[in-house]
Amino acid sequence: MTDPTNPTAQVRFETPAPHVARIVMARPEAHNAQGLQMTYELNAAFDRAAHDDAIKAIILAGDGRNFSAGHDLGGDGSQTWRDFDTVGTWAGFDANGAEARYGREMEIYLEMCERWRNLPKPTIAQVQGKCIAGGLMLAWVCDLIIAADDASFKDPVIDFGICGVEFFNHPWELGIRKAKEFLFTADEISAQDAATHGMVNRVVPRDELVAVTLALAEKIASKPAFALKATKQAVNHVQDVQGRRNAQMHAFSLHHLLHAHNELVYGMPMDPNGLPEAVRDKVLARMARAKQAKT
Repeated sequence: MTDPTNPTAQVRFETPAPHVARIVMARPEAHNAQGLQMTYELNAAFDRAAHDDAIKAIILAGDGRNFSAGHDLGGDGSQTWRDFDTVGTWAGFDANGAEARYGREMEIYLEMCERWRNLPKPTIAQVQGKCIAGGLMLAWVCDLIIAADDASFKDPVIDFGICGVEFFNHPWELGIRKAKEFLFTADEISAQDAATHGMVNRVVPRDELVAVTLALAEKIASKPAFALKATKQAVNHVQDVQGRRNAQMHAFSLHHLLHAHNELVYGMPMDPNGLPEAVRDKVLARMARAKQAKT
């Protein structure tokens, strides 16, 4: 449940039914945008559920109108990687040039998502409202996605001069041609369209989302724990022998080539011309603060 000793927590851990954990992104005022704090709190919650032998199924949910607006482009305030116990070994977060950004995104995006994707226990994303960019990554790491009928999905980063989010799973989620359309146009797709292409398991009325997701988690949690783990590993392995991991690493390298290109052209890691006005102002202000801190 909510930790009363940490009123600034951005993630809540619940046990809504026997053998079921529910991890809730609790930042509705920011549409559950993911910064450093939320990333590491999510990781701690996933670890907690993984290490608890009583838990057999895990739900990932978000408070408020929207599941997730993606990465928090407004920055992390005064927080840096030093405020958290890092999980990976890439490091170099303070290095010069492209090394720092590559290491940071390897730690908090690509490898963190890969870690959650490979969690042995079945996971279910409970998605309502907007699921944008980095929000896709949070849903895609889960084994199943249950979407409300008001849910929609969007990866707009081509508008920012980037070739898709860091956990590049689009072809496996949507198929090749739909993935290309999704990426080339940056258009939003509905929950119903996502279900048609196999990205979403079920679409349910918004007021039934919590109950349907929990019922599914309870049904899964009634199965033998070791068999669940082995089944998940078997299916994930199919994707991996198809080349998913190698393809993701290639896309991640292209992602950072484009960051470096934009840095040279625009003085920032993305093309500001494609950013929504409100977001652009936040990003430009953050970049100005960062440059001022270095001088």
